[in-house]
Amino acid sequence: MKNTTKFLGAAILAISAAQASADTFLKYGEVEGWKVYIDQEKKSCMLESVDSAENVVQMGLTEDRAVGYLGVFTKGETEVSSGETETVAILIGENMYVGEAMGMRGNITKGYSGGYVLSDDPQFAKDIAQQYVMTVFPEKTYGFTIDLAGTKKALEMARECNEKQISG
Repeated sequence: MKNTTKFLGAAILAISAAQASADTFLKYGEVEGWKVYIDQEKKSCMLESVDSAENVVQMGLTEDRAVGYLGVFTKGETEVSSGETETVAILIGENMYVGEAMGMRGNITKGYSGGYVLSDDPQFAKDIAQQYVMTVFPEKTYGFTIDLAGTKKALEMARECNEKQISG
């Protein structure tokens, strides 16, 4: 493991899964299995992928655009409690990122639970764009992997989308 970086402390974000609130989220585009949405309320963009097991991965920027977030949600059984933090380690390529994940239930699509991490580390975003697999090691449960295929093009589309929200 070449690089170990800490995440910023996590906080509950007022972002719902795009499927939960069609009034707030407008589809901007789709690329390589990722959908990019405009959060019309916050004038920012997020990207989302849903795998064959209906697990959801979301990425975007906080409302002030200073910090990126990454959320993972599942319909499967979890020990995640809303509002509670849990230590998490994320391995992407050769880099390990350690920090806290904030659990969410109820503020997202019905039947899903999961959590978000926040990071202002440019290397974290670069790794997500350039690698194909992310392995997550939660404090209380077994590790799992997330397919990152297509994230580079999706992040480029989300960047373009965010720029249009600022200038438009």
